[in-house]
Amino acid sequence: MCGLLGLVCPSENDAQAARAAVAGALRCQRHRGPDESGTWQGGAAVFGFNRLSIIDLERSHQPLHWGPPGAEQRYTILFNGEIYNYLELRAELTERYGARFATDGDTEAIVAAYHHLGPSMVGRLRGMFAFLIWDSERGVLFGARDPFGIKPLFYAAGPRGVAFSSEKKSLLELGPTLGITPGLDRTALQHYLVLQYVPEPETLHTSVRRIESGTSFTLAPGGALTTERYFPATFRPRPVPTEADANRLYREIADVLRDSVAKHMRADVTVGAFLSGGIDSTAIAALAKQHNPDLITFTTGFERPGYSEVDVAAETAAAIGVKHVVRTVSAQEMMESLPLIVWYLDDPVADPALVPLWFIAREARQHVKVVLSGEGSDELFGGYTIYREPLSLAPFEKVPGSLRKAMGRVSTRIPEGVRGKDLLRRGALTLEQRYYGNARIFRDDQLSQVLRTFNPHVSHMDVTAQPYRESSGWDPVTRMQHVDLFTWLRGDILVKADKMTMANSLELRVPFLDPEVFRVAAQIPSEQKLTRETTKYALRQALREIVPPHVLNRRKLGFPVPIRDWLKDEMHDWARGIVQQSQTDALLDKAGVLRLLEEHRSGVLDHSRRIWALLVFMLWHGIFVEQRIRPHVPEPLYPVKV
Repeated sequence: MCGLLGLVCPSENDAQAARAAVAGALRCQRHRGPDESGTWQGGAAVFGFNRLSIIDLERSHQPLHWGPPGAEQRYTILFNGEIYNYLELRAELTERYGARFATDGDTEAIVAAYHHLGPSMVGRLRGMFAFLIWDSERGVLFGARDPFGIKPLFYAAGPRGVAFSSEKKSLLELGPTLGITPGLDRTALQHYLVLQYVPEPETLHTSVRRIESGTSFTLAPGGALTTERYFPATFRPRPVPTEADANRLYREIADVLRDSVAKHMRADVTVGAFLSGGIDSTAIAALAKQHNPDLITFTTGFERPGYSEVDVAAETAAAIGVKHVVRTVSAQEMMESLPLIVWYLDDPVADPALVPLWFIAREARQHVKVVLSGEGSDELFGGYTIYREPLSLAPFEKVPGSLRKAMGRVSTRIPEGVRGKDLLRRGALTLEQRYYGNARIFRDDQLSQVLRTFNPHVSHMDVTAQPYRESSGWDPVTRMQHVDLFTWLRGDILVKADKMTMANSLELRVPFLDPEVFRVAAQIPSEQKLTRETTKYALRQALREIVPPHVLNRRKLGFPVPIRDWLKDEMHDWARGIVQQSQTDALLDKAGVLRLLEEHRSGVLDHSRRIWALLVFMLWHGIFVEQRIRPHVPEPLYPVKV
């Protein structure tokens, strides 16, 4: 787990001149890899790297050079992430091709596989990754990002080169070197205020984009970037007609999870686990303990009833026999830390859960260097309650289209907060119109009241169109899962997981998001995902012998944050101050924003998530556009308690 920065210039002379700029831009992502740092220039390429040492601590330095006998320096690689099947891959490359290795790490396995297998090797990797390989013989850059988008990879192209980075901040620093001046992307801003994240491949800066998940790419100096999606994430549900078939499916799920966790435990440092109290993190922790009897788990909570899983997590930790660490977060701490957290984010994410995640990651880093977590289970196994919506809205499907449209018009006349309004509105819409992920912050009618640059021609359907095209003919639940894989998961869940842990130089691993786990999960039919009583039915059945009974059928809260209450009380004046000081008048109607804040305080409507989204953007704007807010970024130093 590290931070990479690579630049391909039009010529070798340009690259030599840019090396100092790359070294400078690398510093703002030092938190991603505080163990060692270095730059390299060869031909038209300049590489920079910050390393967090996890595997083969004394070697596997980067940028790493590799090549076949007689051309040992042909390839240079930058690699952020972990390859969990690297031992098997190294053994295969040695046996079949006589590959030679100078280290015991996973980085060499990637570049050797590229040499012997070509670009298709990315389909052989089980792991989380973003990497760049410079082929000095051909003068070509090849790179890829992992299937689910666990590891980030930004890029920016200008007249003086194309740069790739683990953090957007580094590309903003390199703007003058590239010959670009990124501005604010107003379409991306509108998407953010609807979805609570900026969807791939966009960022909030023009000229800076992201390599999408499951994509590889090639670049030659002076040429265009060509991309290829190598992982389509196709669901193929199969019937489970008998009890014997169902039991076989449950065993297959349990076996593939055991294998995934075993491989995710490979490290030369201590591995811990996050424990929220739900079935996903509990399953990961229970399986991890089989490989580390001294496993430490971590959870966070708040001193407010209904907003904490601390007690359940502690009970779970005792049941599976692990040491447990708790970090409680106050409203004051959230207010004080939020500007720094937004700086780490690069782009705003309006998910309040990322704040306690940052705090528990900071606590965990004092004990371990790697943690396992349960992200991805809901998307793969059908864990969100909204996936039941097609069942509740099924009667609307029988209503003629003209009548459904009339029902939608009627819903607009019902006052906000009245029971049934949203059901009627959503029942009047098709699946493609109504479902765009788990977060729905602003509707268009609400957004037009606060966003001065509101464009009625910009729609969430611009973001979801491709996943819906790819899933045409699938059942509604599976289509919703597919949409979430390419929107919510990689836009919110994995961004906050990567950014908040790496802010604390902590590596987070997600065993559910493994190609082999997906292969099994993709075969589960809808009736094995959702029942009237529960979500993730097949997964729960598979985990009966793994997780404690009190967790098996419990609904997960995650890391809920009491902003609904705090924005009425402790955080009200703080929030008002952010709005008044923000220099976003050309973008937002600040009077409208303040009106939302007062309506929320008086209890007229719950605007907490909308207010939070606006506050996070205003802080982001103050940091990255106005440059009025300058958070103090601490040095990544971690005294270990154990």
